[in-house]
Amino acid sequence: MSWLLFMDESGHDHKSMPYEVRGGVALHARVLWSFVQDWQNCERSCYGALLAQYKKELKGAKLLDKDRFKWSRQKGLMGDAERQRLCRGFLTKGLEKKAPTQDEFTAYGQASIKMATCVFELLEKHGAVLFASAIPREVLRPATFEAERFLRKDHVFLLERFYYFLEQKKEDGLLVMDEVEKEEDRGFVRKLEAYFMRTAPGQKRSHLIAPTPFFVSSDMTYPVQAADLCIYCINWGFRIPKAMTAVTRHEIDSLFSSKLEKLQWVGKCVKAGDSWRSEQTSYGIIYVPDPYEPRK
Repeated sequence: MSWLLFMDESGHDHKSMPYEVRGGVALHARVLWSFVQDWQNCERSCYGALLAQYKKELKGAKLLDKDRFKWSRQKGLMGDAERQRLCRGFLTKGLEKKAPTQDEFTAYGQASIKMATCVFELLEKHGAVLFASAIPREVLRPATFEAERFLRKDHVFLLERFYYFLEQKKEDGLLVMDEVEKEEDRGFVRKLEAYFMRTAPGQKRSHLIAPTPFFVSSDMTYPVQAADLCIYCINWGFRIPKAMTAVTRHEIDSLFSSKLEKLQWVGKCVKAGDSWRSEQTSYGIIYVPDPYEPRK
């Protein structure tokens, strides 16, 4: 059986988000179906329906948008039955292009925050492990052959952590990625293949990580939606002390930073050369100030 690393990205437009983050959540194949069932139960509990029935998917940028928090505070906390009824009204009016009432906005805001919390609880319940790499949003790709053809350093470090995790588990892994734009996806696949085929570390890691990723549609793949939520929360609410100095959103930091800390992988990485050997503690969430700088 394998671990599947469901991946997404955040902040790649380099506009509104503090960082550019890529990463995701690893789930073991044996828990996928129970994870999906629990996810659907959470949706029904929070919204009173499955969002797919209303042509919606869960995205971190929408689920935890500032407006959702503002809507949720318009009235006191609602009971389950009232919130579910009003959410169904909100979603139905969205399909009908009608304006929801204030109570419906409030219910939907409260349901969204409740759902985000439920997703983190599900990830912990099903033994999910978080991996992500962040870089400053102002980083620009240099016009060099290496930058055009090979993986960035932060992506290499992300795969390195996933490999060490698999090595500890004595199991193999697959990369499952959100479809973005075909030409962009093809470019990333070419870089992945070059890493796994043409570099010594990549060749070694290809024994545990399948070099070819699978691409899926996020609106039909709940674990990718979970990855999207985690990556969004890292961007706005998780900071590595003394390294990541960008401002956070207090509501995301206070609700989810400790949950991200708990989910991220922590393990030992053993590195060796001809005459040296080093063991160090590594973490699933990493920050790389310059992903194009040669490694010292």
